[in-house]
Amino acid sequence: MNIIIIEDELKTAKSLENIILALRPNSKIVGRYQSIEGSVKALSEQPQPDLIFMDIQLADGLCFEIFKQVKVNSPIIFCTAFDEYSLEAFKQNGVDYVLKPFSKTDIEEAFLKVDGLQNFFQQKVVPDLGSLIDKLKTPLGKESFLVFKNQKYTTVATENIAFFYIRNETTTIMCFDKQEFSLSQPLDQITAQVSSKQFFRVNRQYLVNFKAIKEIEHYFLRKLFVKLVIETPDKLLINKEKTSNFLAWMEER
Repeated sequence: MNIIIIEDELKTAKSLENIILALRPNSKIVGRYQSIEGSVKALSEQPQPDLIFMDIQLADGLCFEIFKQVKVNSPIIFCTAFDEYSLEAFKQNGVDYVLKPFSKTDIEEAFLKVDGLQNFFQQKVVPDLGSLIDKLKTPLGKESFLVFKNQKYTTVATENIAFFYIRNETTTIMCFDKQEFSLSQPLDQITAQVSSKQFFRVNRQYLVNFKAIKEIEHYFLRKLFVKLVIETPDKLLINKEKTSNFLAWMEER
């Protein structure tokens, strides 16, 4: 199987290549590209591969610009840190949508989906699109976080987290039962991992679960004051530049 990787982070591309070759040693990585421009040139001038692994946010823009400039016939496994592009991805030959940081198991499962589709078409059987539709309906995002407290490791289900916040320069989880746990990841990384439908970054310090929001009030200078079902260490204010996006996010349900 000939495979190309379209990924602008060199470290991630190398890690992905190593996983691919470990899982499918008979495969060949025939190209590695970091930009829309380089990908379009390769897909236009060279035979298209059997499979493409593609990041969504590339060095020079979103990968969907590629499909506007060249017809891509290869199946695509999208690997990205953002879940909001899943519907558009599946419109563009998407076989699977893998969220970063991905594991060897994630890539193996993606390969199994490619194999399954190939078998369906070889047998001339209509593919089961139900699971694909269910995946589009299901909010994507990290389901739990590994934490360390009292000399023990445990996991905290994301649905039990009321909000993430920065305390003393450390990212902290606050659960609905008021348990707190520290995390090593920065808040920017966590924001990319959780469902954008379920969590909103109200400001630089707080990432809030929709289910934790009790009420919203107008505040001075066209800001919004957000009250949660449990008390926060700081007053949650959304500046006027973010208010429209926040209210639209609240309206999505």
